Amino acid sequence: MTLKDLGWNSDFENAFAPFRAKGWVPARLIRESPINFGAFLEGGEEIDVVLCGRVWHEAACDADLPAVGDWVALELGDENTDSVIRATLPRKSCFSRKMPGNSSQAQVIGSNIDFVAVVTDAGPDFNLRRMERYFMLIERSGAKAIVLVNKSDLFPKEQNQQAATEIAALWDGASVHITSALKGEGLKTLKKYLKKGVTMCIVGSSGVGKSTLVNQLYGEEWQWTGEVNEATGKGRHTTTSRELVPLSGGGMLIDNPGMREIQMWTDEATLRESFSDVDELAAGCRFADCSHRSDAGCAIRQAVENGALDPARHESFLNLENEITALKKRAEKRRMAVERWAKRSHRVKARNLADRIQLERDERGDI
Repeated sequence: MTLKDLGWNSDFENAFAPFRAKGWVPARLIRESPINFGAFLEGGEEIDVVLCGRVWHEAACDADLPAVGDWVALELGDENTDSVIRATLPRKSCFSRKMPGNSSQAQVIGSNIDFVAVVTDAGPDFNLRRMERYFMLIERSGAKAIVLVNKSDLFPKEQNQQAATEIAALWDGASVHITSALKGEGLKTLKKYLKKGVTMCIVGSSGVGKSTLVNQLYGEEWQWTGEVNEATGKGRHTTTSRELVPLSGGGMLIDNPGMREIQMWTDEATLRESFSDVDELAAGCRFADCSHRSDAGCAIRQAVENGALDPARHESFLNLENEITALKKRAEKRRMAVERWAKRSHRVKARNLADRIQLERDERGDI
């Protein structure tokens, strides 16, 4: 397995040039744990690596730390010393969500990816509002969107097709496919995306067949899959950690644990682009600061009342707008707190330095 097979290109080579001069080697991270990472080297050798303190301290937030899919510069160790990550190369794409809870930081799901494949089904997991969130995150990431309406063997053909049609209508750039991981249907189509050097991230709720798809693409039982619950029709979980998996036919997958929360980590520009139909209606509102709820002359609310806009899509737009606004406020509060801490730390250091200089003068008897 060459670096090119792993996704290496001329941009990464140019970015790596200063590190090569130091004797460091390129590697791609395939796994992370609380204490170390797994990485692939040229030739496909897999090794464990650790993070140097400088890279950790220079990261402005957790999202800037190395993550699965990143290309890094390694100082190789030997049988007595660890191989150490000395630098992380700039990412060509980064798929992330807001960290669950009240945090204002991003959680990186996968970096340097070409496609994000969202797995859902036409039954209990089908949720257009959640799919809108996925599309917004994918748009911001720089990757392309694929949707698999999976487990088609469990639902009528018409139901599967209706779900695929409604999902495709949400996002022009998405490729939507109806699949059955159990029967292997649609995998031939999915494999068309997975060429050498291409990385795909697979996401979705638990129980929609993500790991079964990974197993079939990989060609063996890479992940354990549990039995299906007869009441819910869902499989018991499989994937417990994020991992980049190489495929024998070319390409690589980043498989992820099931996601319970898809919180926004995006900006207003992406929101406007994702809801261009709603944004165009907003231009017709009487007031520029219209809240699009109870304000007089609201063109969006009028469209809902006339049946021109789905009420659920209108509500989704407002909810996402509120989430993004709240995220910006939390991020600003965090920035101000960090600045206050930095200024206070600087004053303390300056005062300590002045005291030390004065002490040295006193010891020398300087006037």
